[in-house]
Amino acid sequence: MSIINKIQKKINGTQQNEWTGLINAYKKFLPINSKTPIITLKEGNTPLIRASKLEKIIGRNIQIFLKYDGLNPTGSFKDRGMTMAISKAKEEGSKAVVCASTGNTSASAAAYARRAGLKAYVVIPDGYVAQGKLAQALVYGAEVLAIKGNFDKALEIVQSIANDNPITLVNSVNPYRLQGQKTAAFEIIEKLGDAPDWLCIPVGNGGNISAYWMGFNEYYNKKKAKTLPKMMGYQAFGSAPLVFDKIYESPETIATAIRIGNPVNWEKAVKAKEESCGNFEAVTETEIIEAYKLIGHEGIFCEPASAASVAGLLKNQKELPNNSKVVCVLTGNGLKDPDCAIKNNDAIFHSNLNPDISEISKIMSL
Repeated sequence: MSIINKIQKKINGTQQNEWTGLINAYKKFLPINSKTPIITLKEGNTPLIRASKLEKIIGRNIQIFLKYDGLNPTGSFKDRGMTMAISKAKEEGSKAVVCASTGNTSASAAAYARRAGLKAYVVIPDGYVAQGKLAQALVYGAEVLAIKGNFDKALEIVQSIANDNPITLVNSVNPYRLQGQKTAAFEIIEKLGDAPDWLCIPVGNGGNISAYWMGFNEYYNKKKAKTLPKMMGYQAFGSAPLVFDKIYESPETIATAIRIGNPVNWEKAVKAKEESCGNFEAVTETEIIEAYKLIGHEGIFCEPASAASVAGLLKNQKELPNNSKVVCVLTGNGLKDPDCAIKNNDAIFHSNLNPDISEISKIMSL
């Protein structure tokens, strides 16, 4: 074989192995057909990162991994479901999509709708969406409607609109959203060789914990996994309807992505918890911020809601058997909410310094 042929073979092999998005990767597990136009930004295939510093804190030979879904194209796990929801909307001839959002859904819906050539409308609670997320929706060209009210009111409005008009709702009540999101469980099993003992996850609307449980079960039933994990869902104290079994009319938390008082997937989330012998637990704002900083010490920048999974693990660590494997889901990138990082860190920031080498060297102890 000539050197040119060898090079060409290498190039072709690289092209064949290129990641082309989660729908292409998991076609046989997803409700698509030959007529489904695949709308993708090459989402999925996010890293599972060993958290060595957290392991030292907990000890007992417990392995901890962080599923960093903040490295999806728009910076959150929502892209996993949105590639499916928008692909099916396009297949069904929809011209526009709508969603209610605390931020991440709006960013993802706007990006994938724009990719598909569809109009996107997003309804948000005015003043309660982190600026990084709002900026994304605007740049992707969504029409943003900010209402006086919380997320639950926004969702009520868009559900009513979608029922009475030719527009596709792409919140997690859309079944295709959870179909896409379940693929994260597949990726974890493929990386670890089996399901973890615990899957720790932030819970807002309850869709993601339900989707993970669906994915773990599908791989278990296909004998691609030998075990199933306990599903450990964590909410913020000021917004913990699943923990305390009550609706929160005015949910409050620094973790804006899970500031939801009446989860639309309530029953599905409870089913995932009960079937897996897992648990729901509330974590305080202080516990969330401390976990947020610890994750930063791993070299990973996540948004505050993501840190709820690690905060919950630290809170419940005594219940974890020795020699266990744990995966904590980090649902969103820290750049989504830079204000939180600026207000909550242990770094030293020197300002208004003279541009003098000796002065700078002295501060740096050189």
